[in-house]
Amino acid sequence: MEREICAPFDESVVKEINAGDVCYISGTIYTARDAAHKRMIETLEAGDELPFDIRNQVIYYLGPTPARDGQVIGSAGPTTSTRMDRYTPKLLDLGLKGMIGKGKRSPEVIEAMKRNTAVYFAAVGGAGALLSKCIKKAEVIAYDDLGTEAIRRLEVEKLPVIAVIDSSGKDQYATATDDWKQ
Repeated sequence: MEREICAPFDESVVKEINAGDVCYISGTIYTARDAAHKRMIETLEAGDELPFDIRNQVIYYLGPTPARDGQVIGSAGPTTSTRMDRYTPKLLDLGLKGMIGKGKRSPEVIEAMKRNTAVYFAAVGGAGALLSKCIKKAEVIAYDDLGTEAIRRLEVEKLPVIAVIDSSGKDQYATATDDWKQ
């Protein structure tokens, strides 16, 4: 099924998304990769607040290339998600509702998604130049010293993604081969 959804979104929207759905996300999302995730967890462990309210937000595992003249952002392809897995359950417990990346997720992340009603989307790896055209505004909001891994607030319009793990834990990576064989 195809869906257009607006970010941020809450549990009611997440519950309607099924693994295999093609979604077009518009609205505000955030970027964060390995170093930013590590710093966010360290911030929480120090008793401080995150640089943005994570409740109902979507994080795109992205470290964009520099923007060329006249562009909002450079290439914006997804990063391998497993590198964020050790940090993700804590962020889901704080209200994160969506993640965009590529590749499989750990059983711990999937359990945290089920517990917190969240969804994991895959973006097409290798299509960063095309995906960047869906980004209408990009602004560094935290950890500027991390360069490409700084946290950015993005305004996106119809960013194409596929729901690969839904809030019930159905995982397209685990079932797609069997579905294809039928």
